[in-house]
Amino acid sequence: MIVDCAIYKDGHRVDEPSDLSDALDKARTEGDSFVWIGLYEPTEQEFELVSAEFGLHPLAVEDALKAHQRPKLEVYHDSVFVVLKPVDYDDAKDTVTASELMVFVGDSFVVTVRHGTGVSPADVRHRMESDPEVLRHGPSAVLYAISDTVVDHYTEVGNELQTDLEELEAEVFQPESSLPSSRHRAASTASTASRIYNFKRQVLEFRRATGPLTQPMSRLAAGDVPYTEPRTKPFFRDVADHLTRVNEQVEGLDRLMSDILQAHLTQVSVRQNDDMRKISAWAAMAAVPTMIAGIYGMNFDHMPELHYVWSYPTVLTVISGLVFGLYRTFKRRGWL
Repeated sequence: MIVDCAIYKDGHRVDEPSDLSDALDKARTEGDSFVWIGLYEPTEQEFELVSAEFGLHPLAVEDALKAHQRPKLEVYHDSVFVVLKPVDYDDAKDTVTASELMVFVGDSFVVTVRHGTGVSPADVRHRMESDPEVLRHGPSAVLYAISDTVVDHYTEVGNELQTDLEELEAEVFQPESSLPSSRHRAASTASTASRIYNFKRQVLEFRRATGPLTQPMSRLAAGDVPYTEPRTKPFFRDVADHLTRVNEQVEGLDRLMSDILQAHLTQVSVRQNDDMRKISAWAAMAAVPTMIAGIYGMNFDHMPELHYVWSYPTVLTVISGLVFGLYRTFKRRGWL
């Protein structure tokens, strides 16, 4: 549906047109005006009128209707089509959710199409309406403001992910004294591994939104995109710089996440080895009395020491001595 539609002249909102064709002709005639239409998850029928009046390319219209696009910039004969993927981070659920925001920029018009609940062009519109000096630069300024808002939100999400990663890192590398008992250790290990894997998936979702946007922002910063004012090049360059820092942060998060996962798996392996050593030590101590008792339990008539008075206490003493010797040896080597 159409969320908002207005004509802007010299940086100020002047009208809400009833006829899009007349509004666009008027904006182009006056020269310092443009039309801005905002749509939210439009149907094909709702978008047909807008696309027909503004001459939007059918392929771009198809992408805007179906969504599920990668961030990109495409230049057509009558317009420029930009796809952005705003992201939100739910700290309670530790999930990154991406939405989609499409922007059509042409001669004296801007059309924004939003899918999902991410950054809203309406918020950008209200902020720009309070700053006519920026809005006066026309469709290029709108594209810049939307891009800047999306990338700034990337920075916020990146910082939240960084904070959660530090907490997860502290959990993985907590001191041995604070580790749970062996009865609860398996469940704790599985929970930590699940959190690490889930966090890595969220970083990957974040990267899918930020990584592909680098090339479109670089093109806008270079100023070789039609329907954009040369005066906006420094502003797009600033957005591109911020995006570069975000991508570097995402790369750092991903590398650190991989290191934490590897360290966690190493810790699990070491703990499993410790458990196996303890089991082996106790099994060795249990084998000594089992072996001796097995020998003397064979019930042969002619066996040495069976008729001596001190045979029983002697055997018990030998068993105790051997077991104690094994216990001291394993304890000294750290197996127990």
